[in-house]
Amino acid sequence: MNATIETNRLTLRKIIPSDAEGMFLLDSNPNVHEFLGNQPVISIEESREYIANIRNQYLENGVGRYAVILKETNTFIGWCGIKFITEPENGHVNFYEIGYRFIENYWGQGFGYESAKAWLDYGFNIMDIKTMYASANIENVGSRRILEKLGMQQKNEFDWNGIACLWYELNANNQG
Repeated sequence: MNATIETNRLTLRKIIPSDAEGMFLLDSNPNVHEFLGNQPVISIEESREYIANIRNQYLENGVGRYAVILKETNTFIGWCGIKFITEPENGHVNFYEIGYRFIENYWGQGFGYESAKAWLDYGFNIMDIKTMYASANIENVGSRRILEKLGMQQKNEFDWNGIACLWYELNANNQG
């Protein structure tokens, strides 16, 4: 998959090695990791390894998390995208998950919804995905609000690495 997706305010493109500083700014912030197990990265090398892992997912699965670039300033503000999950999670395996993470300065401005909506449309209409899944820490009200605004339906609560999470699903036939 070599697509670049554009929205009114954003460009969604593959993450590249030169995104390491932006990725480090994102993932070294303890507030960003509050609902992810509280393990922010401590070196830019960890961010580089994460980028290499994401780029490997493009090769293995044809899809993965994409950089979210603010068109107005050409600034890396986070990532969003569809990931093919091959490890068991909440009784599922080999499924597509929508996910996103943003630099704290860009929270609360609709970028999560805007980028995730673009990816849902792409996943359902271009990739022909039948059901999209997502999960969120039960206490992460902001992320849950985005998923629900997207039309995703909360299905159950489950434990992910000791964290209480909610499981969401959206069938392509039910998207709005």
